[in-house]
Amino acid sequence: MAGIPRSTYYDSRYRQSPALIRARRPYLVKNSVVGLSIAAVAIGIYAYTIHAIGQDEFEDVKVPDAPVRSASRHDGAKKW
Repeated sequence: MAGIPRSTYYDSRYRQSPALIRARRPYLVKNSVVGLSIAAVAIGIYAYTIHAIGQDEFEDVKVPDAPVRSASRHDGAKKW
């Protein structure tokens, strides 16, 4: 492999070459629009979910009464 030159879009300091910048230029706007659209959908779903959950009152959920401690234990030990 020592005799085969390495062909890459990056230079020795791993910066983009002008050829890579030219190759990516036609897709820059399209990719940005798609990325922003996906981010907007994700943020919209998150905001809708938080809004929908915030309206729930949980009135239909039965909450049990607090447990009654028995007065028969006078030794001071706690029952966990």
